[in-house]
Amino acid sequence: MLGLKAYAFLLLFLCLFWGRAGWSREAAFPVFRDDLDRDSLRRAIHRSLEFLQRVPPERPVGEWPRKVTAREIKESLLLFLERLDLLVKPQSLIQFLRSHYDLHRSDGRGASGSVLFTGYYQPVISGSLVETEEFRFPIYGKPKDLVETEVVRSASDPRVEKLVGRLEDQRLVPYFSRHEIDGLGLLKGKGYELAWVKDPVELFFLHIQGSGLLRLKDGRLLPLNYAASNGRPYASIGRLLVESGKIPRAEINMQRLRRYLKDHPEDGGSLMARNESYVFFRLGEDGPLGSLEVPLTPGRSIATDPRIFPKAALGFVISRRPVPDAQGKVIRWRPFSRFVLNQDSGSAIQGPGRVDLYFGSGPEAGWVAGAMNTPGKLYFLIPKSEASP
Repeated sequence: MLGLKAYAFLLLFLCLFWGRAGWSREAAFPVFRDDLDRDSLRRAIHRSLEFLQRVPPERPVGEWPRKVTAREIKESLLLFLERLDLLVKPQSLIQFLRSHYDLHRSDGRGASGSVLFTGYYQPVISGSLVETEEFRFPIYGKPKDLVETEVVRSASDPRVEKLVGRLEDQRLVPYFSRHEIDGLGLLKGKGYELAWVKDPVELFFLHIQGSGLLRLKDGRLLPLNYAASNGRPYASIGRLLVESGKIPRAEINMQRLRRYLKDHPEDGGSLMARNESYVFFRLGEDGPLGSLEVPLTPGRSIATDPRIFPKAALGFVISRRPVPDAQGKVIRWRPFSRFVLNQDSGSAIQGPGRVDLYFGSGPEAGWVAGAMNTPGKLYFLIPKSEASP
């Protein structure tokens, strides 16, 4: 097992590598066509501002392509809000953006700037606030023995890296894995249970999405928001199934994975356990909340690697999205481009070549998010610094 010091060194190396390789200065601005309504963009910007209000003004919220502070991002968002009317005036919009922002494109997975776009959504899962014979698989809250700490990367680099674990003989060791929690029951009966569900496969996909809605028998819907994770590495079961030859690569999507796990229960448990990452939840009133602790906006909120891209910042994406029929089957793909806000993160969203787009809640959102797996381009609009020409 990788020691914590070695793990921290590995994270440092990856962050430094991604930081150097993650950005490309764009000479030519794209055409800023936005396919969504203006109100959703305004709402998403205000939610980024909610986060920035809680952050000390001079605290960095991003390190690449330069160190940018909460104050800079806040001021740039307020300025953009004042000019939302320019969304219907493409040339005037470009002139405004050129005057006030530097445009940076993620290098993604190569010089072409190709970024893999996936989707996530808020699942609705049937559950109970008490354990019964029908509802017997627990949703856990954050355990009291879970420790989250920060370590300084190096003497020459004062930035900090987050580590997660538990104390054992005064040493920080990795927290329990998915197998240890669900398979061996190491948290069972310790009072961390928030609710119980009847389907372990649906519970697994709730963990992957990071938030959801708990539907009780009386019809109430209770938001389940992300509280913490065990800090263990995320493993894609889709990739494992493709590599083992059990599902063709062309068929991989969320619906296909869900069907395989339910059709092969003897294989499903061990397969899910290979994804050691485990999410803990909390019951809330609003949701879903992203990693910035503000509600996400469907179509406008994205999750990226927070070690690379600036939190709460304004971005622009160009890609395509699946269009499903009434049964959830993808019948075509539709191009889109829009302004987005960087408001979330995820254990599977690592490096400059990954973006997760939030699609909302409900069956259609789930179909689209589950099938979303396509290349695109990711830009960030960083406010010009005083040193900018």
